[in-house]
Amino acid sequence: MLYFVVAEALTNVAKHSGATSAQVQVNRRDGAVCGRITDNGRGSAYVTPGGGLSGIGDRVRSAGGTFTLTSPEGGPTEIEVLVPCES
Repeated sequence: MLYFVVAEALTNVAKHSGATSAQVQVNRRDGAVCGRITDNGRGSAYVTPGGGLSGIGDRVRSAGGTFTLTSPEGGPTEIEVLVPCES
């Protein structure tokens, strides 16, 4: 699951953000795996039905997780997902 999230998020960074760098963090938190992808692009990203960010959110929620997008105008953009992980 997290592989898909990171791959799709980095694809969006490369295609749309104008960013010169991106960071990926993955760790465990309270029985879940947390993934955070941040870029230094122009911001103003939003979820569009049928778009890449929508697909990430749909997959994460179907696994019982949460998806959060923060992308103010001027950046940075941050995606955070929490996916349940028992072991």
